[in-house]
Amino acid sequence: MKLIIGLGNPGQEYQETRHNLGFMVIDELAKKLKVAVKFDKKLKADVVMLVKDETLILAKPQTYMNLCGDSIAKIAHFYKIDTGDIWVISDDLDLDFGTIRVRVGGSSGGHNGLKDLIAKLGEGFTRFRLGIKNDSSEELPAEAFVLQKFSASEQAKLGDVTKRAVEVIIDSLSSGPEQTSIK
Repeated sequence: MKLIIGLGNPGQEYQETRHNLGFMVIDELAKKLKVAVKFDKKLKADVVMLVKDETLILAKPQTYMNLCGDSIAKIAHFYKIDTGDIWVISDDLDLDFGTIRVRVGGSSGGHNGLKDLIAKLGEGFTRFRLGIKNDSSEELPAEAFVLQKFSASEQAKLGDVTKRAVEVIIDSLSSGPEQTSIK
């Protein structure tokens, strides 16, 4: 069983911001798998479970990014999922837009959502880090930049980025995240 989490912030005002790239990938993955995520009040997240070759739980925590660890810990406890079977999709300001990196374990890299999750579950989960850095990312404080919408040129490429991320996740399901090749 795998718990695949997309990080983001709830609410209309955050819907198409850089910080919600994890939500966008979960939406694309759910679309590819032909399922819909629905809000579960007790878990404080949009969640769907599907059983194929392996049971997958897709989730989008509906707490704010900096508090996502509470929701993810509840989901993991409810479904009895080990930290090693949790995969987290997040934006990454240190990677160029469109870059994807997969890593098992490690630090938060300064990402507040990952910091909160590490505080609640430890470092043993897998990270799918998606780059959001661009030429203007250093002109603003990080907190302001991540809450901006993607530029027009980024919007034009965003569908390809989320589809590629879904391919990487699906490839990781069969080969394991350590063996996944990024195209």
